[in-house]
Amino acid sequence: MRVLLTGATGFLGSHLLKALVSKGYEVVVLKRSTSDMWRLKGFENAFKSYDIDRVPLQTAFEEQAIDIVIHTACAYGKKGESMQEILETNLMFGVKLLNTSISFNSKSFFNTGTFFNIGALSYKYLNYYALSKKQFEEWLQVASDKIQVINLKLEHMFGEQDGNDKFTTWILNELKQQKPTIPLTAGTQKRDFIYIDDVVSAYLTCLEQATQLKAFNDIEVGTGVLTPVKTFVTLVKSTLEKLKGSPIETQLNFGALPYREGEIMEPQVDNSVLCSLGWQPKRTLEENIEIFVKKEIK
Repeated sequence: MRVLLTGATGFLGSHLLKALVSKGYEVVVLKRSTSDMWRLKGFENAFKSYDIDRVPLQTAFEEQAIDIVIHTACAYGKKGESMQEILETNLMFGVKLLNTSISFNSKSFFNTGTFFNIGALSYKYLNYYALSKKQFEEWLQVASDKIQVINLKLEHMFGEQDGNDKFTTWILNELKQQKPTIPLTAGTQKRDFIYIDDVVSAYLTCLEQATQLKAFNDIEVGTGVLTPVKTFVTLVKSTLEKLKGSPIETQLNFGALPYREGEIMEPQVDNSVLCSLGWQPKRTLEENIEIFVKKEIK
């Protein structure tokens, strides 16, 4: 089976690519000619790639028989991207990729949805990233009469080789540098922290069970366990201290920062569909944090 993967040079995409290759899938990657390949060192010859800033998107589909599309590329807006850049990456490119997949009779389209569980919240609380992702999900629903859609809605994933613009990696790096003090919110907001291995396992499970799924599927990817942010931070600190064998003098100043407007304090996570396919998280949060910290300090 041949899988087309976007975002392969990113955090999630790189972990997915390695797992797909190890499982024997043929992988075709869409990337930019300027993409930094550091996460894929040693895997450069394991896949076919197309630079979409140099060749038309449809070329990859014309030259390769694409069975499955896994779309992980996105713009978070944390690197100074404009409103237009976020819209073009998260919505317009996604619609173009979806339409091309339908035109070339691909079987399934896997989308990486946002972990923002907005529920009854007003759209005014959505940032550009979340709004563009939410709008693309609506396009996916419309198109699901032409191609199977599997929309994986990720909770708060973390793991090695993530960017420092992500809270979980940022807090570890701040502690590694032993900053005198780290200003934080009170940290009572809860999140479902899911390790990257479990996220990758969720994609593979859905890929293997795709024939058992419906035309349109909203699948929440989380452990089902909510943990206060304060607990996560203190676990990272204590784990780092244990691995280093010495105390860290950094003061965690909980309550120094206000919560964001519209902060979700306790998201509703329902991973029952994913679990019904045979998926389960491999380890506890404490075990995953230890693996995360150990790999990152190397």
